[in-house]
Amino acid sequence: MSVSVEIRDLYIAFGSGPAAVKVLPGVSFKVKAGECFGLVGESGSGKSTVLRCISLLTDFWKGEVLIDGRSVRDLALIERCRMLQMVFQDPYGSLHPRQSVRTVLHEPLVIHGLGDREERMQRAITDVGLPVEFLDRFPHQLSGGQRQRVAIARALILEPSLLLLDEPTSALDVSVQAEILNLLQRLRDERGFTYIMVTHDLAVVDHMCDRFAVMLRGEVTEILPHEAIAVNGATHPYARELIGASLDYEGIR
Repeated sequence: MSVSVEIRDLYIAFGSGPAAVKVLPGVSFKVKAGECFGLVGESGSGKSTVLRCISLLTDFWKGEVLIDGRSVRDLALIERCRMLQMVFQDPYGSLHPRQSVRTVLHEPLVIHGLGDREERMQRAITDVGLPVEFLDRFPHQLSGGQRQRVAIARALILEPSLLLLDEPTSALDVSVQAEILNLLQRLRDERGFTYIMVTHDLAVVDHMCDRFAVMLRGEVTEILPHEAIAVNGATHPYARELIGASLDYEGIR
């Protein structure tokens, strides 16, 4: 079951007093249930910080994060972990080097007291396009794309409604990027996930996202449908410049 997400006046600063650095001065946007919503912008614009706030990996923020109308702060830890999961950028750093794939997938099932564990692990690993035999492999025996598939399987094992995707393909070769994006698209079509995806690549946004927000210095400058990319339908100067640079780079115009 997919969920809606609403961000209201999300504020976070690092440091205190006059020297405090405002990372997010007040971000607001809504994501419809079953939608793939993109966050784009230059490095340091606050995109990944938004995901960390939604997931409470960073919890000293002000404002509201609502999932299906419920504050994420009001959700019990177990419920929150079942409802939302995150896929990180680096497939080499997000898996424990001394834990087999089986251990990676088995641990959350034990924590959440779920039964049919072998069946769930086999289904999760095959859902991401890997054979069951890979359950007994270790990260050093996997390619980058295979590691990211395992990371996605780990996110899926608890059957969440919301996936937070932090540059899930940027560390991978181009051919592998396409495989992972197609995998994510297929899983969304089959299960109706809600995605919030951080990326630098507007081609990824055009392929994956229904709408996207352009961020600059922690603020959302504009929210656009993905169709606006091909015609550069942005009105904010920075958003127009960002999309224009992407179109020039891709050789579309």
